[in-house]
Amino acid sequence: MIRRKILIPACIGLMAGALAIFQFDNRPHLAAAEEHAVETAVHLTVRQIEYERIVLTSEYAGRVSAHRRVEIRPQVGGLILERHVEEGARVSAGDVLFRLDPAPLQADLGVAEAALARAEIAETFARSAAERSDSLLKRNTVSRQSNDTAHNDLHLAKAAVAEARAAVERKRLDLDFATLRAPIDGYVAAGLAEIGGLVTVGGDKPLAVVQDLDMVTIDLRLPADDLDAVMMAAEAGLGPVRVLKDRDGAPPLTGALKSSDVIVDQGTGYVGVRIEVANPHLALLPGMFVRATLPHGVVDRAVLVPEDAILRTGDGGAQIVVVSRDGQAARRDVRLGERVGNRFIVASGLKPGESVAVRGQDRVPEGVTVPATTRPAATSQPDTSS
Repeated sequence: MIRRKILIPACIGLMAGALAIFQFDNRPHLAAAEEHAVETAVHLTVRQIEYERIVLTSEYAGRVSAHRRVEIRPQVGGLILERHVEEGARVSAGDVLFRLDPAPLQADLGVAEAALARAEIAETFARSAAERSDSLLKRNTVSRQSNDTAHNDLHLAKAAVAEARAAVERKRLDLDFATLRAPIDGYVAAGLAEIGGLVTVGGDKPLAVVQDLDMVTIDLRLPADDLDAVMMAAEAGLGPVRVLKDRDGAPPLTGALKSSDVIVDQGTGYVGVRIEVANPHLALLPGMFVRATLPHGVVDRAVLVPEDAILRTGDGGAQIVVVSRDGQAARRDVRLGERVGNRFIVASGLKPGESVAVRGQDRVPEGVTVPATTRPAATSQPDTSS
């Protein structure tokens, strides 16, 4: 029993010593493995940076409205007998939209024409009376006052004829107004009046609305401090206005800046501008909210990196991985400027001719230079939209 108690501690001591010797002998191997891990080349996709000329743009939100919008309102009252269009139909200037009941208007025209006939007969009688009075006055058989009265009656009769003729013309116009036509080319909006409805002049609701949508306008609000740069860029022809719908995959439309307000909103400090956009396929409809990018400047020698190449640090800074000509990759702090589409202008920290990792850069540890195997990034047209 005593012998077993002595052997057990001895065995434990021998095992501990052997373990210590094993760990001591393997420390060089572990260190070599760590060094090998650092020295293992990382695989990076790189892009060489060159100077570029970039047009700077800013994005603003706006609402679409029709280039021209006309409310169809009656100029005479009456019952709607015919409706020749449907909602959403395209019409041309002069197309018939509605016809009102013409019977009351034709009756009014008949009354006016009868009044004109009476006035013309009265004028003929007054002219004859004036001529007889002139003949009698020459023979001194009528007084000067009677002759003046005869000529005065003739003048009144002529005025009555002119008044009656104007009344007839007015009634003819009213009869023409019973047919309502499209004043412009465009599309008929929803909310058409129905057949059988009674309309009156000055009613609250129009019979129809016709909108010219081949060209639309977009009203934007932008800070007053941005206005000068935007207007100068438009005058310099730095580029078109680009309009994007809030829908993925929709191609942008191009437009032009047309006007700006002359008063700044004192409450917000914003000013309104209006742009015009060709809309042949009706991609933009009145009431839509869209995003528009307006040029506001140009950088002739800009250094840009793709957004995917940027690594963010814990303090909110930015880093990129630069690969030297001898294949060594290391992180570098950079200061970013404006965003240009899916890229950023690098204000400092990067020079033209250097190669930047655009894929795989997150495998480069911070504070360490590592060898890298590289391949060039696929050539693509840079997105310079904002």
